[in-house]
Amino acid sequence: MNKKPTGATSQPKPLQRPRNSTAQIRNKRGAESPGTKREADAHPHHSARRRQSGRVTIADVAGRAQVSPMTVSRALKNPAQVLPEARARVEAAVAALGYVPSHAARTLASSRSRVVAVLVPSLSNEVFVDTLAGIQDCLGSAGYQFLIGNTNYSADKQAELVSSYLTHAPDGFLVTGIDRSATIRQRLAAARVPVVHMYDLGRAPGEWSVGFSQQRAGFALARYLLERGYRQPGFIGAQLDPRTMHRRAGFRRALREAGRDPDVEILTGEPSSVGLGSRLLARMLEYAPACDAIFCCNDDLALGALFECQRRGIPVPGRVAIAGFNDLSPSAWATPSLTTITTPRYQIGFEAARQLLQILDGHPPERNHIDLGFELTPRESA
Repeated sequence: MNKKPTGATSQPKPLQRPRNSTAQIRNKRGAESPGTKREADAHPHHSARRRQSGRVTIADVAGRAQVSPMTVSRALKNPAQVLPEARARVEAAVAALGYVPSHAARTLASSRSRVVAVLVPSLSNEVFVDTLAGIQDCLGSAGYQFLIGNTNYSADKQAELVSSYLTHAPDGFLVTGIDRSATIRQRLAAARVPVVHMYDLGRAPGEWSVGFSQQRAGFALARYLLERGYRQPGFIGAQLDPRTMHRRAGFRRALREAGRDPDVEILTGEPSSVGLGSRLLARMLEYAPACDAIFCCNDDLALGALFECQRRGIPVPGRVAIAGFNDLSPSAWATPSLTTITTPRYQIGFEAARQLLQILDGHPPERNHIDLGFELTPRESA
């Protein structure tokens, strides 16, 4: 059992509209009332500029509503700061003209894009869909939007996306994992863009992260199997991204401490799937017949292994126990239900986004690295 089988593995600034004493009169409460002449008539170059660009401008809205462009801006961004009568005129003008605020102009005016770049390794994996939901709920309530980049577990793709998204001047990055190349670190440092890492916990003082210890989770799963009386647990891993390898490291450490063989494992660089789990279970049974419990690096593989056992008539957990990781939706409803590690996927996204917003507002949290922990969820399969 010494040899382990492996698988394939700016836009220019708009012209400043000249002041016109007849355009508007400011009342004692600070609100602006219509003047003796409509701004659109007083400043015909506004209409000319719109005809040239084909785009309705904030000046067009101001002219129609008979207020200043500043009032239009306030009415759109902070409605409570504008008197109801003026706000109603602005809203009516926006609707009549079909005005869409210019994101580029707001960025130039505020030096903030109010956009966050988010990099995840998969858009089909339920794990990261839940994380994106947490990010959206946090950033959306703060008036931010985000760009989503799918790295497909590729360091090269991650570097490409970082370079591409920097051209959009994002206020910050939310990145899955802490495994970044020196080139990416240099680009982000040069751009002075804050980065919060998700799922892994960093160690460097200048880094920010939200997640949990993948190694401790793997260790806890191995200890659970051993305490249940299983003599030789094995490990099945796919994709082999850093988080998978950290789980494996914790699992192996627990086996070594218990005097068990840590090398009972099947590793492949292939993308994880239910079908792959079925095939790897067959290989494990052939490679290590004495293996009586299997920790799969995620629930996809574990469910595939469980289905393969059922197809072959192999009792679970009577002959072999099966455990997974992440507690995906089907895991509690499988037969038998799947023992797994429950991870705080939504909370990781929400807390990482909140940490980034705090950094951007100049009030970073006291802790650089926020550990949300994990939960071992025993069920029928182990």
